[in-house]
Amino acid sequence: MSKISKILMLLAALSMSLLFMFPMWKIFLEAPQYPEGLEMHIWVNKLGGNSEYALQNFNILNHYIGMEKINADSFAELKYMPYIVYFMMAFGVLTAILNHRSLVMTWFIALIFAGAAGLIDFYLWLVKFGTNLDPQAPIKVPGMTYIPPFLGSKQLLNFSALSLPAEGALGIIIPMILAFVAIYIEFIHRKKRKPITSPLPV
Repeated sequence: MSKISKILMLLAALSMSLLFMFPMWKIFLEAPQYPEGLEMHIWVNKLGGNSEYALQNFNILNHYIGMEKINADSFAELKYMPYIVYFMMAFGVLTAILNHRSLVMTWFIALIFAGAAGLIDFYLWLVKFGTNLDPQAPIKVPGMTYIPPFLGSKQLLNFSALSLPAEGALGIIIPMILAFVAIYIEFIHRKKRKPITSPLPV
């Protein structure tokens, strides 16, 4: 591996720490009861909001439509996802130290699979909460589901929901870009620059 590829891999691994510094995803909710809006922040290891009582207010609104209460203890993912991130960070650093360019490709593919699995899990989480409703809920609309948007905005009765990646998503995006550049250097750029040897004269 070239020196620059090693540096890129180290930066890629270390930049995953952004997942612990900022939330990965945010869900914004506007309702008549909360005209200033509510925000739910989804981190790699916890749930939060834009205020101390944001999650509590989300659950109050969800109660009326029969949605399951949202709390961190309900999600096993929040317990094991940090260990996946730690593993990927250690794997990235080890890739740079061991100096094997094949590991760069392996790390990049593993990161893609981990990111895709996280998005799929998030979508299934939204479906579960939006469809598994209490039949005794105060507000019941036959055939109505309340699946929050996976990405973008959606109107749910008199609730306006918006779902977007947050700053912590850079902890996946930046490593992917850096690793892709390292792959380009190791597998494409260096191949182009490889000198063509002329056959020895007879």
